[in-house]
Amino acid sequence: MSIIVTTPRLVLRELDAEDAAFILELLNEADFVRFIGDKGVKSLADAKEYIRKGPLDSYVRNGFGLYAACLRDGSPLGICGLVKRDGLDAPDLGFAFLARHRSKGYALECSQAVLERGRKVTQLRRILAITTPDNHRSIRVLEKAGFKFEGMMKLGAGAEDLKLFASTTIGE
Repeated sequence: MSIIVTTPRLVLRELDAEDAAFILELLNEADFVRFIGDKGVKSLADAKEYIRKGPLDSYVRNGFGLYAACLRDGSPLGICGLVKRDGLDAPDLGFAFLARHRSKGYALECSQAVLERGRKVTQLRRILAITTPDNHRSIRVLEKAGFKFEGMMKLGAGAEDLKLFASTTIGE
């Protein structure tokens, strides 16, 4: 287990195949499917493949990715990290938490830690975030983390409208 960053209440660590059951549960929660999308992860095997092709590949390729957000005792609450997407000119912040762990400030705490690490360790000057226009909880987290709304966009032909936010280093 590779710990990426710690916060006062949480540990962000790299995901691995042992997180398959947690990922299966998270990716199939109603709000995840509604606001982020159906990733087609319907079994433990699918979840292991999602972890391998997504976060694990991103750690190697980009030096960052989505991480497991856990309590200090190791219990996973959600995921948070940076994603490099086609169609965006900078990495974007992504997060999702199990419903039973929402409204406790974990998303903001993790987001701030990921942003700080992205700037200090990865030397990123600009970090983006995208969300559906009706995902008010995520929009509030992004605004509290210092993101500014830049406009509406689509990621690909025929895709839904998304709100684009950006966070830049001081002096940009």
